[in-house]
Amino acid sequence: MASGGWRLSSSSWSLQARLAALLPDLLVFGKARGPGPELTTVQGVLLGVHVTDILCFGGDILNITVYLRNAVALDPNPRLEQTLQRHIMGNFLKKISEGQPVEYLSELRTVTMVLINLKFHKKAWMLRSCQLIHETALYISTAIKNGGGQLNQIFMFGQGCTFFSIFGLPGDKKPDECAHALESSYSIFSFCWENLAETKLVSIGITNGPVFCGVIGALARHEFTGIVELWNFNMVVNGVGSLTLSLTLLSPDTVIGPKVGLVARMVIAYPGLVSCDEVTYLRSMLPNNNFKKLPEKKMKNITKPGKIYEYLGHRSCVMFGKRHLARNRSELHPLLGREKELEAFQMALRKCVQQKEGQAVLYEGAKGYGKSQLLAEIDYLAQKEGHRVLAMELKKTDAGQCFYAIQTLMAIFFEIDLCPPHDRQQLLRSRLCGVVEEPLHCIFNDLFFVKFPLSFIVSHMDDLDRQKKIKACLIQLLQEAVKEESLIFLIDEAQYIDIASWEFLVTLLSSVPVVMVMALSSTSALCNLAQNFVQSPQAAYVSVPILVPSLLLEMVCQDLGVVSIPRELQIYFLQRSFGVPLYCEVLRQSLLSWEVLLFHVLQKEEEEDSKWEMLTTNATKSAMYKVSPTSSEEELYICTVREDVNLDTLFLPPLLKEIAVIQLDGLTPAQQMLVKCAAIIGRMFPTDLLQRLLPGWTKKKMEQVLRSLMELRVLCLVSKSQETAPGSALTPCLIPLIVQAEKQKWKLDVSPTTALRMQEELSSSPLAVLQFGVPLLREAAWELWPKEKQATLHLECARFLQDWACRCESCSGGDFVPFHRFAIGPVQNSFATSWFCRAQNSSSQLREGILTKLQKPSTQENFQFDKKSFRNQDRLRTEQEFLDHVNRMKAQASNKKEVLNVEPCQCGAILELVLSPLTQHCIIIEDSASAFYYLLEAAAASLYMADNYMAFFYLKKATSLLGQSSAFSFLKKPKLKISQFEEATFCSLRAEVCFNMGQITLAKKLARQALQLLKRNFPRTWLGMIFQSFLEKYRHSTSQRQAPLNRNTKVCQPPPPPPHNSEKKLAVLQQRVRCLSLLWRLYSLETTASSRRFSRLAALMQMNSAEEFVNQTQIISAYVDFSQFSQRMGYKEEWQCYELLAIQRSTQCTVSREGLLLTAQLLQALAYSKLCLGHLDLSIHLGYQAHAMCKQLRKPALEYLVLSVLFKSAFLKNKYGLCVHVLESQWELISQSDSILGLACFYSSCLDLLLYGEGLLCRPFGECLRFIQQYEHSCILSSRSNVMLGVHSSLAMWFARHRQWDQFEHSFSKARRLVDRTNASLFGTHGFVRFLECQVMALQKITEDASKHIPKTRIQTLKYFKEFFSRCSTSPVYHSWVHNLKASVSLSGHEGTGAVPLATVFRLNNTCLTTTQVKEAWMDMSIPSQRSLSLLEFGKVDGAQEKKNKPRTPEYVLNKDGQEVQECILKHTSL
Repeated sequence: MASGGWRLSSSSWSLQARLAALLPDLLVFGKARGPGPELTTVQGVLLGVHVTDILCFGGDILNITVYLRNAVALDPNPRLEQTLQRHIMGNFLKKISEGQPVEYLSELRTVTMVLINLKFHKKAWMLRSCQLIHETALYISTAIKNGGGQLNQIFMFGQGCTFFSIFGLPGDKKPDECAHALESSYSIFSFCWENLAETKLVSIGITNGPVFCGVIGALARHEFTGIVELWNFNMVVNGVGSLTLSLTLLSPDTVIGPKVGLVARMVIAYPGLVSCDEVTYLRSMLPNNNFKKLPEKKMKNITKPGKIYEYLGHRSCVMFGKRHLARNRSELHPLLGREKELEAFQMALRKCVQQKEGQAVLYEGAKGYGKSQLLAEIDYLAQKEGHRVLAMELKKTDAGQCFYAIQTLMAIFFEIDLCPPHDRQQLLRSRLCGVVEEPLHCIFNDLFFVKFPLSFIVSHMDDLDRQKKIKACLIQLLQEAVKEESLIFLIDEAQYIDIASWEFLVTLLSSVPVVMVMALSSTSALCNLAQNFVQSPQAAYVSVPILVPSLLLEMVCQDLGVVSIPRELQIYFLQRSFGVPLYCEVLRQSLLSWEVLLFHVLQKEEEEDSKWEMLTTNATKSAMYKVSPTSSEEELYICTVREDVNLDTLFLPPLLKEIAVIQLDGLTPAQQMLVKCAAIIGRMFPTDLLQRLLPGWTKKKMEQVLRSLMELRVLCLVSKSQETAPGSALTPCLIPLIVQAEKQKWKLDVSPTTALRMQEELSSSPLAVLQFGVPLLREAAWELWPKEKQATLHLECARFLQDWACRCESCSGGDFVPFHRFAIGPVQNSFATSWFCRAQNSSSQLREGILTKLQKPSTQENFQFDKKSFRNQDRLRTEQEFLDHVNRMKAQASNKKEVLNVEPCQCGAILELVLSPLTQHCIIIEDSASAFYYLLEAAAASLYMADNYMAFFYLKKATSLLGQSSAFSFLKKPKLKISQFEEATFCSLRAEVCFNMGQITLAKKLARQALQLLKRNFPRTWLGMIFQSFLEKYRHSTSQRQAPLNRNTKVCQPPPPPPHNSEKKLAVLQQRVRCLSLLWRLYSLETTASSRRFSRLAALMQMNSAEEFVNQTQIISAYVDFSQFSQRMGYKEEWQCYELLAIQRSTQCTVSREGLLLTAQLLQALAYSKLCLGHLDLSIHLGYQAHAMCKQLRKPALEYLVLSVLFKSAFLKNKYGLCVHVLESQWELISQSDSILGLACFYSSCLDLLLYGEGLLCRPFGECLRFIQQYEHSCILSSRSNVMLGVHSSLAMWFARHRQWDQFEHSFSKARRLVDRTNASLFGTHGFVRFLECQVMALQKITEDASKHIPKTRIQTLKYFKEFFSRCSTSPVYHSWVHNLKASVSLSGHEGTGAVPLATVFRLNNTCLTTTQVKEAWMDMSIPSQRSLSLLEFGKVDGAQEKKNKPRTPEYVLNKDGQEVQECILKHTSL
């Protein structure tokens, strides 16, 4: 106990004082040091009592006064320090010496406990009993230490004593821990019986289970303690040359806990045996013949002890054989990712058959890499081809038995391994007859456990001659066997082959044409004979790699019997397995046993869900299948994760945790501490945050330990290819986080040059990001922390990361939910220095920076546009001014490259490295308010990065924080109270996710709900819609008239700046604009009159709300949206009007990332517009400019839209080589996101190329058809009628061209149902054109069949033509083509005229886009060459003229268009 005068903290104590405080009261046996006992104390701290040869408990013989220690600050004393260190565990002492705080030493880990109970005869004297205990303790200490354990405690009682040992304490975890504990226990058991005559009974119990290992107790007297299920034991370890005895007295009624209680009861229930529980039996991996199952007995206070086994010691297997391959080949699924390895076997087999020489194939790979499964596949393939296969698997204990591998292998060869013992000799005789002489049969007696009569010849042989003769006979037998059939030897775990067997195999390989296939973990530890075998020219060495992620996920789906798994489950398997098949299999089995996964039948006809909570299944359906269905009739399944399960905090299965903890304990104490702290942060971690968690570490020390771990490949720098977005620059309000160290791709090696580079990179960057390079290590290290300390460290991580939770610098910073922090006000959270509070205190500076972005003071702020004065010449002039402005921006960007921030967007890296870990930290520390805030930020960031599923994932987590909603939710207190703005944002984000998932009805409901919470109601009835439309039109016209107009510039003066503290209003406005933009898109998917009116109202309300901003970007984006809405609805005047308004305002944008992004959006919109109008060359030119900007700004979503427009323009211009190039770029983008809608558009373009691409092929028709058949009923595609109309019509056209009329009718009927549900958008118009072609084809087929439905079909066809021209007035690019189709129908309908040949109908009419149409007024304008965009360069050769002059072969098309592609790329390189 601490004395009253003690005032110093433990951190200021000297090392010896800290050690003294850790030592409990000890009685130490040792050599004689004097005539009497020695009492060693240091300032009141009892260190030990030294006696000569005798110890008696009680005060009769030895009367010693024991003082309670009082921890005090001791002066440095090296001699005392060395004395104290003898009584501390080595690993614990190293950690204390390095200055690690005691609270960092506590761990939760699985250990193996051994309890040894000795009873002596009553006649043994006390002196003799002490000597026996002394001898036994010395032997037990040595045996336990050699096995990797620690002697923990010794308890003495009347006529005996008990020794308690532990295997697997911190720093001592070794492979095969349970096996070592069993072998050490049996060795101790044998020693006690054989060497201690006075021993009456020896009982040993062994159990395995989780314990707490750490420091507990008062600060003045800490003790390193092991607690099992909240029951503790004093951890006392023997010193060198001495025995430590604990004075702990245990009463018979003391309850210790399940596992330790079980081991104590086992010793009593099964006396005189070495008993173990079922967990120890299973984890030891020892042969079954070494154990014997014991009868179940009742044990006090133990309800379910499980199966108990007696360990019999290592026994030679009397019955050989029965060692066939442990793994069986899956008959349902093929082996994935092992084609190269199987080819090596096939090559060796061919060489053996052709050259009549022995061949060997050695597969090397770490444990779990799939070597056993590979051998099982080879076994199946070889037997299928008619070869005879001899397969066996070895174990570690087999390496010590001479000639065991060949003995077992030949037993399988003779087929005597499974026969009854009494038939073995007769069966062996039949195999030997004709090959081995009868007198020599007896040499196999000892080898195969038979009893042939001993012959005279054999009796005169010595052992060496007998061994040589046995080998010669076996080789002779094998030589005769290969004459009839090929022999293949399969040996799994070949590193356990004994030396004698290796010697025989070397001889066999050179003398018999057999194929030997071996799988082994490592070749480095093999004997010299084995090394010679491996290096033989007849042996092929093959390294078995891990599986690539795509194959690993496919394997998971196959094993689960599903076609798709959710994204979070994919991340779970990939991050924890690292491509190792065994780890993946164990994880899968654990999830199934824990009932974490839910399985659902994949319905062919998907229906929309009416509730957000029921969307989990549809979210998984929206992902791409990992396994393709074998047939269309097969019932398909998908799996999801239970709602109440957090995969991030699931514990590792025991097998995998043991593997990882062994790796961790193999590191130095400093490395262990760093890894454990890094595990708290996450899979990837910044070094500055890591240093904050390391207690008292300097940066230099941390860098040294980091370099050592990187050399061991435990950690590695995050490279570009591994990040969500290239580069690593994270920014808290424009401060760089990661710099040059991560801009170069890292390749790890251990050369001096690389070591120097490690040091430079780690020291030069203010904050480097590293990640774990070893599977399972991070998860296992995280689980070792006790809960309280774990929560403390997670809180520290949250405090650090909250300052970085914002957009990247290139995106101008700020929240992903605009003005989120200002809208919600102070939040009550557990952060000591809350970021929300700091944000409020420093809001003036941040507000000034943000509002500077919002208001750009200019004399040309708001443009006034007069529709009445709208003229074509004005439009052309405005557009040309915009294009000149683009050129000026490019020139300024190149001149100011040093100061202009045009770095790629790093928001993806922020999402992965900051927001996602931050949500996890907040959830673990149970700060629900902060967790909900950051989950909304993460969801908004995911949508910003076009990752809809991860947005759904974060919103689902946020839903669980709020609690389940019910009909009586008003009677229950909510789990989390949130602000009205956050509730509106939550609804808005969910609505956007639902829209992307095809849940249109639910998306409308949530968007309306969000607007209601934002105090901006959207009408529900027809009458309310009319009234609201009138108000919005009046409001819009009023806002245009009220702005003061400048007559010279025709622009309005800037509005007054926003008042102070207006951030919350700006946040509400931003969310309103977002919801209204979503609403008009939702209603535009429907073609009813009411939906068109609601869509127009939402677009108008969005524009009016945006005009309340002083931010030009919001206003321009709203104008672009309204222009796109007008084009879709067929309002040509408003389409071009508001597009021009957006262009006029954009000329005032500055040269910044925000300005460049807005310019790229306008270029895309303008390219789209020119495509619809038929100006294809200009559309291609603008598309290339927009594409160059998108690639520079790293905006994949916008880049995909640009490529879609570029493909359509190139396709209509007959530039099919350019089309292929564009599709390849699209595929690169789609493959990163697995978007079903993106793939549908991609395959639709592929079908266009197949139909009209002059023989060019991007994807085969079968692949396109399979995709459509699998996903056509998904909600995502069902809600996109414009896309699916073109897809089904293209399929019908393909079938018609190949005269497959049944398939044609099937696809055409689907297209017919979609015609009325499309609008005038580009995809809708394109699909309508394809449908018209199919309709003409159907008419032609009916005409050829002379059907009576000819008049009806012709009338219906002409009706469709009329509907096309009335609906698609905003896409005149297709009008000439459709006119030709209509003319062909009209000609075929004249009386007496036959059907027009269809060859003129199914080919794009090259004359429909003539040079005159392209050149109109655009080409006639006289523009100075210095400012011109060289529009004429793209119109030199027209497609029609080119076709007339020279036929175009596919090779010619590719070569010519390839040159044009290169020219465009060079002309529009990135800024």
